[in-house]
Amino acid sequence: MQLHVRYEGDDDPDKCSARKLARFDLAELHRSSRDTPPGVVLNPFAERALSPADEGPTLVALDCSWETAEAEAFRLRGDHRALPFLVAANPVSYGTPFRLNTVEAFAGALCILGEREHAERILSKFRWGHTFLELNDEPLRRYADCADSSEVVAVQGEYLAAGEER
Repeated sequence: MQLHVRYEGDDDPDKCSARKLARFDLAELHRSSRDTPPGVVLNPFAERALSPADEGPTLVALDCSWETAEAEAFRLRGDHRALPFLVAANPVSYGTPFRLNTVEAFAGALCILGEREHAERILSKFRWGHTFLELNDEPLRRYADCADSSEVVAVQGEYLAAGEER
């Protein structure tokens, strides 16, 4: 599966997981939406959750600061899908639900789409990468077993309800 990033360049370059993926030829960066190929677009504002039914040859992410992420920034061609409940493991947002960096978003999507080895390969470039898979092991495996977006949303609902009970 090809990984493409619409790269905004508005975050700290030393902490940018997309730039690191590109340095290792694990993802391709694009400076404009027009140059970014269509694919399954990972978009936190999308109305449908990513599921195994969304297979395609290309995954696309937008790499920008969370402070500037807005729905209109995700004007990319393709099928827009939101990742379900996952917890960040990166040092900036550790333990924060839904606040993944680019490599975590790609890894979560790859696991859901049945490409766990690919997810492990891209995460191996980060000291904390294995922690993302450890923190999210059960939900990632359950999401990957779903047939479609509605099943993923139902599984996500179980995790969100469990968090509210605490």
